[in-house]
Amino acid sequence: MTLWYVTRGTGVVALLLLTASVALGVISSLGWRTDRWPRFAVNVVHRNLTLLAVGFVVVHVVTTVLDAYAPVSLVAAIVPFASPYRPIWLGLGAVAFDLLLALVLTSLGRAWISPRAWRAVHWAAYVAWPVALLHAFGTGSDARVGWFAWLGIASIAAVALAVAVRALSAHRPEFRLGGVAAALAVPVVLLVWYHAGPSQRGWAKKSGTPTGLLASRRVRTVPSVVVPAKPPTSFVSALAGTLSQTPAPNGQVTIHLVLTLRGGPRGAARLDLRGVPGDEGVAMTASGVSFVPATTRAVYAGKVVALDGSRVVAEVRDAAGDKLRLGFQLQIDPASRAVSGVAVASPPGGSD
Repeated sequence: MTLWYVTRGTGVVALLLLTASVALGVISSLGWRTDRWPRFAVNVVHRNLTLLAVGFVVVHVVTTVLDAYAPVSLVAAIVPFASPYRPIWLGLGAVAFDLLLALVLTSLGRAWISPRAWRAVHWAAYVAWPVALLHAFGTGSDARVGWFAWLGIASIAAVALAVAVRALSAHRPEFRLGGVAAALAVPVVLLVWYHAGPSQRGWAKKSGTPTGLLASRRVRTVPSVVVPAKPPTSFVSALAGTLSQTPAPNGQVTIHLVLTLRGGPRGAARLDLRGVPGDEGVAMTASGVSFVPATTRAVYAGKVVALDGSRVVAEVRDAAGDKLRLGFQLQIDPASRAVSGVAVASPPGGSD
């Protein structure tokens, strides 16, 4: 959960810094300066804003890869459109990241490349801003939140105003007309697309979120409210779900099991098992378990207390202190990674 919040925060800050850097870069091309802000000071601020934005983008990418919730690998974060998770919109983020990396690397090696090549890369890096904006709206967790929508609109307005001012200073009339028209038309197109797409319900599915993660997301967002129903104490339920695997630090892997319970109180469960892979499975080093019965909608959370092949035993509790011992007997299809089996619940200390 901490990594998820860090990913969101660094993404928002990086977008703001990129917006400021692009707007200042466009305006500074006019040779703008004042007595308090000479030309060299404007250039220094522009450079530092860009470097700071790159730093936040790097943290954003690293925390995205480390967060086991979404299957985003380091390769997918660098190679555009290589991820099964929201491939188009995550791919745009990879494009923006690669453009910023190219800008940094060519700036560090400016003494060894021609001014023309450096200038071409530098101007191409401006493309990172609109691409990053599309990435933020297309795959961001806050795309439908009001404050984020206004932040995106403000970013578009700032860059559009800078482009319009720059276009009006052009010597050729066609450049002035084309620049102002683009500064007006592009924001309108972006806002129409946002209103018809990311701001609407169901965008997560349309954007390419895997079905298993959609089920997991529903589990995470179920509110812990008190309803007139007794908490489950014991039951036997058939289950079905999916298995996925992501790499973890220090040569470990994380196994994700997203399960739907079809009997008893019904509901959903999620198991995350981290450990060192071996010939007979995973030597577990950490775990996390959540269970949400459909009858009470209370979120039970806990950890695995026993793991023996395809048999998993966990102990969980909800916010009210009610405890359950959950036993899962799993059958996993190696080809499709489909999961079936039985879940048995009992009071703590009971048999499973």
